[in-house]
Amino acid sequence: MNNKEIVAKAIFDVVKDDLSLEQVEQLLENPKSVDHGDVAFPAFSLAKVYRKAPQQIAADLAEKIDGQSFEKIEVVGPYLNFFMSKSMISEKILKEIMTQKSHYGDSTIGNHGKVPIDLSSPNIAKPISMGHLRSTVIGNSIGFILEKIGYEPIRINHLGDWGTQFGKLIVAYKKWGSEEAVKAHPITELLRLYVEFHEVAEKEPELNDEARAWFKRLEEDDAEALSLWQWFRDESMEEFNKIYTMLGVEFDSLNGEAFYNDKMEEITNMLEEKHLLKEDQGAEIVDLSAYDLNPALIRKSDGATLYITRDLAAALYRKRTYDFAKSIYVVGNEQSYHFKQLKAVLKEMGFDWSDDMYHVRFGLITQGGKKLSTRKGKIVLLEEVLNEAIDSANEQISEKNPDLENKEEVAKQVGVGAVIFHDLKNDRMNNFDFNLEEVVRFEGETGPYVQYTHARAMSLLAKAGYTETTNADFKLNDEASWEVIKLIQKYPETVMQAAEKYEPSVIAKHAIKLAQTFNKYYAQTKILTEDDQKDARLALVHAVAILLKEDLRLLGLKAPNKM
Repeated sequence: MNNKEIVAKAIFDVVKDDLSLEQVEQLLENPKSVDHGDVAFPAFSLAKVYRKAPQQIAADLAEKIDGQSFEKIEVVGPYLNFFMSKSMISEKILKEIMTQKSHYGDSTIGNHGKVPIDLSSPNIAKPISMGHLRSTVIGNSIGFILEKIGYEPIRINHLGDWGTQFGKLIVAYKKWGSEEAVKAHPITELLRLYVEFHEVAEKEPELNDEARAWFKRLEEDDAEALSLWQWFRDESMEEFNKIYTMLGVEFDSLNGEAFYNDKMEEITNMLEEKHLLKEDQGAEIVDLSAYDLNPALIRKSDGATLYITRDLAAALYRKRTYDFAKSIYVVGNEQSYHFKQLKAVLKEMGFDWSDDMYHVRFGLITQGGKKLSTRKGKIVLLEEVLNEAIDSANEQISEKNPDLENKEEVAKQVGVGAVIFHDLKNDRMNNFDFNLEEVVRFEGETGPYVQYTHARAMSLLAKAGYTETTNADFKLNDEASWEVIKLIQKYPETVMQAAEKYEPSVIAKHAIKLAQTFNKYYAQTKILTEDDQKDARLALVHAVAILLKEDLRLLGLKAPNKM
């Protein structure tokens, strides 16, 4: 139970004839100052019932409430201010976390429900840029958070692995490419060929006809076309996987656009059977005026299907395959309208499970306030940013701790972690500015700061020769430890809030606050002093280390024991 629940129960036992437990809980407030206690109850709401002044009601309640969970209950005008029993709550919380360890804050609310998460989704034969970072790390973190409350996440990388660009690539490869060049630098070479195709096609437009012909062969399962397509895809995935390995992201499915080629006809047939397809200037649409939306274009006049047709097929496939409890699409804010149309068409088709589909939107990464790009207007490669972050971490670790074992591995964990954390500490809907120097700092609200605090806690435990126990006296009653205890106590609530909002920043902000509060405690308290509270103080340090590591894990970061 958190502090509000403890206070609500104590008040409810006295006012149960007049207010429900839920009503009491809703009336409770967090005082602005610690001088006014931990929880406050305004007595105004009982004035009509008891026909007394709120000040008098507050005074009467204070006399009747069972005070065993509180150090004191103060009456200040119409308010009852509750000061929680620090020693009682610290003992309860520390025992809980010593028993449950990293499972503290776990829940079974998800009831093993499957949750497909559509994330990352780069295009084959094109590099993974910083633009792909947000979808990848937000989706990965949401997977960990939902897993903690009892769901089964299914991470899907819906690859951009189909379309006319493959006809262009095949033409370019056959004219100007070589197997050796593609194998040596797959993405760079395939991108070079793609760019060359466009440059030449400006002067020789007949190249576009060749590309269309090759893509048609690909659609008709021509052996040579399919073989080249598969090879381009495999080579690209090998390159992508280097970056995913650096980020620590793993996928359960790589079913991309190509996978749904043979599944779209069923969708168009269903729409026809349900009389939802209407002709409009030779194209076929679904009217969505009932939803205040523009018509959804399902099939062009030349018979070609569109993104939405493919996404309808993907949604139906995922429902049939996983029978999902909810289905999540971690895709940029600019795709909002597409997902509104997608859900509306599914609703029109009679699929009420479309209500369980959620578009988890996010803002842009900017640099110097502008949309991310280098001076030449080229994309910023994610791999280059990660490598620069690792180098920066390496330099700082070499200065701080030159004799650190496995320094290279720790630099990777800190550098990559810094980039991920910087993204996730921002509310996902906000745009944010990226400056590598600020990102990999060991001070301030950064990933390295949280990791360093975890390492500091572990170092302190090692110095103390600490051994875990659940039998020690865990009572703490000083103000500095109380601030830390309150953050630990709020953790299950924090996890639930992050899951309900699909918002990893809730976890990142908890990690920053816990690290800051612990460092303040560390500065004010002689933790290793031999007295009757030493075991309790060390248990608190251990609890902080456990939760910081778990916070970092939920964000997709590692927590080195030494830095």
